[in-house]
Amino acid sequence: MKKKEILVLEELLGSNKKIAADIREKLEEKGILAINFLSSPGAGKTSLLERIAERLKPHYKMAVIEGDIETERDAERIRAKGIPAWQIITGGACHLEAKMVGKIFSEIPADLDLLFIENVGNLVCPASYDLGESIRCVILSTPEGDDKPKKYPKAFTTSDCLVINKIDLIPFLPFDLEYARKEALEMNPKLKVFITSALKDSGIDELVEYFLSSLRNLRQ
Repeated sequence: MKKKEILVLEELLGSNKKIAADIREKLEEKGILAINFLSSPGAGKTSLLERIAERLKPHYKMAVIEGDIETERDAERIRAKGIPAWQIITGGACHLEAKMVGKIFSEIPADLDLLFIENVGNLVCPASYDLGESIRCVILSTPEGDDKPKKYPKAFTTSDCLVINKIDLIPFLPFDLEYARKEALEMNPKLKVFITSALKDSGIDELVEYFLSSLRNLRQ
């Protein structure tokens, strides 16, 4: 990469960082916990959000920002659960940026409890862009393989929690759960690790309690 290209990238990331910090400050002042979900395509982000919505909706107000290159399909799935959702179409960009979130900030209800951001499916680019979240969650699905943490390190070293999803498929795959967990924790010992299956509705309660505990800590 040429020196000029490096300088441009640094300027872009610096600008993104400032916008993200402003978003985070405003959300936290309102007592809203923002969670950024990042993963490869098909890891189960939307399915997990549907399960989370089923648990939170009776007692908490949540909303979702969906990021995709095209279509509103994921936002439509969330809305079908009775949850407000905004779709950001990137038109080819492989990640969301803070300025994209900032454009819809005025539409976010002030009495919200939790705001989930489903990033574009990608383990590379989204890891470099802070969106103003309080928690970053990386999701690894078992069909992807157990070697991904060290192949895509930044997604794991910049995250607060790791969700290993589609655990119901382990009997049919060469996926070593303990190996994947060990690799991730070697790079980031502070990771909170959750084992889930959105399809079988398992492990979701523990993940939801983690988010609610973080919300309580934020408001204290």
